[in-house]
Amino acid sequence: MRPVVFAGVAAFGFCRHPRFWGPKEYEGNTLKSHTADKLEAMMDATFGTKEEREKEITPVMKPIKYWLTDMDGVLVHETKAIPGAAEFLQALRDKGREYLVLTNNSVFTPRDLSARLEASGLEVPEERIWTSALATASFLKTQSPKSSAYVVGEAGLTTALYQAGYVMTSTNPEYVVLGETRSYSFDQIATAVQLISKGAKFIATNPDKTGPTKDGPIPATGAVAAMITAATGKNPYFIGKPNPVMFRTGLNKIGAHSEETAMIGDRMETDMLAGVESGLHTFLVLTGSTHREHITDFSYRPNEVVDSIADIIARV
Repeated sequence: MRPVVFAGVAAFGFCRHPRFWGPKEYEGNTLKSHTADKLEAMMDATFGTKEEREKEITPVMKPIKYWLTDMDGVLVHETKAIPGAAEFLQALRDKGREYLVLTNNSVFTPRDLSARLEASGLEVPEERIWTSALATASFLKTQSPKSSAYVVGEAGLTTALYQAGYVMTSTNPEYVVLGETRSYSFDQIATAVQLISKGAKFIATNPDKTGPTKDGPIPATGAVAAMITAATGKNPYFIGKPNPVMFRTGLNKIGAHSEETAMIGDRMETDMLAGVESGLHTFLVLTGSTHREHITDFSYRPNEVVDSIADIIARV
């Protein structure tokens, strides 16, 4: 942009003065159209043309080539597909788009989740599913390869860690890894507290405090992690959304670039926050946890708010 050479108010007053324009160009304290053209010419000379100015302040969005989408609240509610989800996935296949279904659910393996989605009428191959358990295993593999962990979680987490080369033990593990389970036991939590107090590093798959069920919300990983933190004074490092680590590992998996990728989610505090921090184009759907009136409670905004995933099909 060219340097500013005059102040706006002073310049406007100067431009209106008869001595500047000449007596024939100034009548009744009103600028005629051709004098307005001169003013526009001065603006062009100083700030660039209107087109140039608009180009400088209007962000240029690259076409969306890659897609990340949450699962619960976006594609499905429990065992039922959300209207438009099947058509959206079909559009991705028809256009040959690379995509991943991201979920903070660490209970199930990708194969389990693929079968669950299929039972809902949605076709998503297991290699298209990226869980917080897989992201956790990938992170730990790069941090401390072939190490050890005491694990509180289900098959989705233990399988991912085993495939990453980890040994699961309660004897002097390097890490305590907390994941989702529907059967938290006092003994498991007590062991985790004792190991962390002795120096084990505390990792948790995701910060979600509650999880959805047909009967209503239930305590999830974030709530149990808070209990362990209260007992040990140690905060966990959360791997899942909204940590951009989960997004970066997912983007690497499909060879995607953030500036050409969109994220679809239903939670402001995880999906949208992670998308914003990762530089993705964000779509908030209102079929899950977030209601429209709650969006203003947050200091960040999604790029677009839509009623459901059905409204995004045309964007693929």
